[in-house]
Amino acid sequence: MPPLEEFLQNQQRLINEFGWAVTAVLPDLGESGSTFAYTVGLTEHDLPELVIAGLDPLTAQELLNDMAARVSSRAERFTHGQRVADLLAGYDAIIVEGPATDALHPGAAHARYGKDRVRLQQIVWPDTHSRFPWDDGYEYPAHVQPLLGRP
Repeated sequence: MPPLEEFLQNQQRLINEFGWAVTAVLPDLGESGSTFAYTVGLTEHDLPELVIAGLDPLTAQELLNDMAARVSSRAERFTHGQRVADLLAGYDAIIVEGPATDALHPGAAHARYGKDRVRLQQIVWPDTHSRFPWDDGYEYPAHVQPLLGRP
């Protein structure tokens, strides 16, 4: 079986079992792009797909699974600019909405549902001083956590 077909079948199995799958995207070797991950499957329930950037893929997967379970199983809804106090130990995260960008492109979700149907919400995390990428003094370069928008 070709790798793409195998990937899509595995993704569909996860969507069938859990309601979503998480896809991680890593920059090509030697490139400065950000690692990011996103859900695929929430669109089927007319919910935004979730994306997070700049974290280890396993950490990103854990956070996305937590948030996806909240919207899928517990019917929680998040809004643009909303603070989420109980996701990151000791820190708030902020939800931002926006269209896909070159840096945060959910290719598998677009391929599955169509670009016009996929809505995105990004989970934005702070630095160790609780500053966000739009705050003065944020300690990481912009390419580490590219944004879909600002609150």
